Amino acid sequence: MLRCPSQRLLDRIVRRYAEVPDAGSIFMDHFTDRDKLRLLYTLSVNAHPIMLQIFPGAEGWPFPKYLGSCGRLIVTTSTRPLKAFYGTTPEVAADLALQLLAILESMANNDLSYFFYFTHVDTGTFGVFSDGHLFIRDASTLGVIDKQEGSQWMDGQEEEKDIFSCLVTNCQSVVPSCNSIKHTQSLSMVCAELLSKLLKRTFLSPVQKKIDEALNICADSSLTNEEIVLAAQELVGVLKPLRTCDSHFTYRYPDCKYSVNP
Repeated sequence: MLRCPSQRLLDRIVRRYAEVPDAGSIFMDHFTDRDKLRLLYTLSVNAHPIMLQIFPGAEGWPFPKYLGSCGRLIVTTSTRPLKAFYGTTPEVAADLALQLLAILESMANNDLSYFFYFTHVDTGTFGVFSDGHLFIRDASTLGVIDKQEGSQWMDGQEEEKDIFSCLVTNCQSVVPSCNSIKHTQSLSMVCAELLSKLLKRTFLSPVQKKIDEALNICADSSLTNEEIVLAAQELVGVLKPLRTCDSHFTYRYPDCKYSVNP
């Protein structure tokens, strides 16, 4: 989370972490030494609860509601891991795949100009609420780049080591440039590790062939961003007609009945 920090991101962390009526101060005037140490330790050990605090689901971010944290204990209600839906019906698989691709798009392009990328994804990264709504279950492997302000490492010049950069490394190793993170890094990971399993042998032959071809390109991280994005768009185009609008998808019903593009 702090691999590519910006002042705007750090200010947001301090303000949201404070949870005080006046939204806190970027100067940490309201923080005791114990508060500062707790924040730095949490960021270095498990940034998941911090991510849920500063990008709350109530504001449209694809995270569960933050109720509190204690170490690595996470409490959620009526949720299932994405893995539980491997081998599900074509309608459910298409809906979850489209939600997953929509989440990646929103995390890469949003009004606040923050670019989120995964360093690792697995079957526990995403979960599904009882109403069928997909969300990011584990945010501990999410990184953030500020597209508005950039990062102190974006220009490739070595900066003086500070406490934030030392949370990322041991202060001895060289931190890779933020420019080395491809815009499609998360997309390729998800196509290779999750969508290939979620959509495997689920649809009839002609459709399945198109899906497999698009996934093979999308999952190939050696290709250009343009090629990977184009494959993802092709996948969306194939899946959208397969998405049904009925009461089984509680999170989007009956709104989808009145939507031009459900």
